[in-house]
Amino acid sequence: MFYHTLGQIPRKRHTQFEKPGGSGKLYYEQLFGTIGFDGMSSLLYHVHRPTQVKAVLDSVEAAPRVAVEKNMLARKLIGFNVTPDTQTDFLDSRTPLLFNKDLVLGVAAPQRSMNEYFYKNADADELIFVHRGSGKLRTLLGSIDFGYGDYLVIPRGMIYQFELNDGEPVRLLYVESHSPIYTPKRYRNHFGQLLEHSPFCERDIRRPQDLETHDETGEFIMKIRKQGAIHTLVYATHPFDVVGWDGYNFPYAFNIQDFEPITGRVHQPPPVHQTFQTDTFVVCSFCPRLYDYHPKAIPAPYNHSNIDSDEVIYYVDGDFMSRNDIAPGHITLHPGGIPHGPAPGAMERSIGKTGTEEYAVMVDTFRPLMLTEQAMTIDDGVYWKSWIE
Repeated sequence: MFYHTLGQIPRKRHTQFEKPGGSGKLYYEQLFGTIGFDGMSSLLYHVHRPTQVKAVLDSVEAAPRVAVEKNMLARKLIGFNVTPDTQTDFLDSRTPLLFNKDLVLGVAAPQRSMNEYFYKNADADELIFVHRGSGKLRTLLGSIDFGYGDYLVIPRGMIYQFELNDGEPVRLLYVESHSPIYTPKRYRNHFGQLLEHSPFCERDIRRPQDLETHDETGEFIMKIRKQGAIHTLVYATHPFDVVGWDGYNFPYAFNIQDFEPITGRVHQPPPVHQTFQTDTFVVCSFCPRLYDYHPKAIPAPYNHSNIDSDEVIYYVDGDFMSRNDIAPGHITLHPGGIPHGPAPGAMERSIGKTGTEEYAVMVDTFRPLMLTEQAMTIDDGVYWKSWIE
C-alpha cells in the first residue's frame, strides 16, 4: 500500500549493518514478504538470529467443525450470546461461526491480555474489527493503539500480542483470510496511491509506532497457526528484537468512523461501501450518511438476488433501517441462490427519511459459507421467516 519505516536501518539493503561499540558484530536482516518474492515485503533487522528454536511442544487441532455444510436458509446469529470467559485471551476466545476454503469468520470476547506467549498466523491475513473495548496491538514492527470502530489489518506471519485495557468489556469480529487483504483496487492509481474519489485516504490509516527492541535470551513461547492447527514452539530469543525496518508489509489500523460514504440521488449499490478486497471476498462499511435525494427516492435497499455470493452483515450500532428486530452484535447470513431485501415495512418507513446513523460491517464471499457447531448454538432459528407478511 505505502512505505513506512521505524528505527535504525542501513543505507543500502542486503549490506553489512554493524552493531554499535566497534565489536564488528552485525545485525541480522530478514525479508518479511508474501506471495513468494512478488507481494508486499519489508526488511527487518534483528539483534539475534530470528531462526533459533529451542524446543517443539504440542500441536492442537484448531480447524472449525462444520455443522451445516450446504446452507440455503437466511440466518441470524446472536453474537453477544457468545459468553465471555474470564480465563480467555484473544486467541483462546476466538469462536468461529462461518467458513469456507477461503476464510474463517467469527467473534471473540477476550477477558485478559495475551502476555504469556507470542502468536503468529502462518495460514492467513487477519482482519479484526473492534466493537467494544480498547487496548494495544504489540508486534515486532511496533505497536498500534486500538479502540471502538477500529479495523486492524494483520498480515500473515506477523508476530504479535493482543493487549487489553483493564475494566472494559471486549467484543470483536474477526476474519482470517487465505488471500491477502488490500484496499479496493478501483480506489488506487497504478502507483498504489488512493485516489481522490476514494472514501478514505492514507491520512486515515494508522501505522505502527513505538518500536520495541528487546535484547533478551531465554525461553519464549510462540504459538503458530499452520494448516488449521496451533503449534507451540520455544524460541531462544525475544521475538521483539527488531532495531529497525522498512517496507510495505506491516500491520495497520483504520477506523470505520473515518470512512466517508458515497451517496447519490437514488439508492447506491453495496460496492460504494467497500473498504477492503481480497481475491475471494470483499468487506464493506455501512456508516452514518445522507439518504438519496431524488424526490421519489426509496432509501431502503431494493430486493436483490444473491446468486454469486453469500452476504454476512455484522451489526455494530445505530438504527438499522432495512431490518426489523436487529441489535448490536447480531450477524445475518443471506446465502447465495435466493433473493433478500428489506424487512416488511422497512421500505415504506424509509421514504422521506433524510439520513441514517447506522454502523455495520458486511462481508460478501464468492464461495458458499458453512456454519460451525458454535454458530448453531446462537442461531435464532426463525430469521428466514422474517419476510412473511
